Amino acid sequence: MTQADLYLVLESLGLPVAYGQFESTENEPAPPPPFITYQFSYSSDLIADNHNYVSIENFQIELYTAKKDLAAEKLVQDKLKELQLPYRKTEAWLDGEKLWQIIYEIQLLGG
Repeated sequence: MTQADLYLVLESLGLPVAYGQFESTENEPAPPPPFITYQFSYSSDLIADNHNYVSIENFQIELYTAKKDLAAEKLVQDKLKELQLPYRKTEAWLDGEKLWQIIYEIQLLGG
């Protein structure tokens, strides 16, 4: 799966999706929650003999909700399970933003 494929998968969930952050302007404000951002975190390529043999890209998928939203979390988790993309999940309350941030860490192989 590539980064472009990941975007299409997330977009298919029916929530607003952006890489990194939403660009908001006076005429086009950021969407209200729930929404998803995703971004590349770091690579864990399989390296041997001075070559990167297998590309392993670590991504964070971040779900933002105004309240604890188990249905939105299940939507994301079910899609990751359907695609057999193992994930680690963490969550935090962003007091300044008044939002829940649910982070799913995944790896894309060969992307």
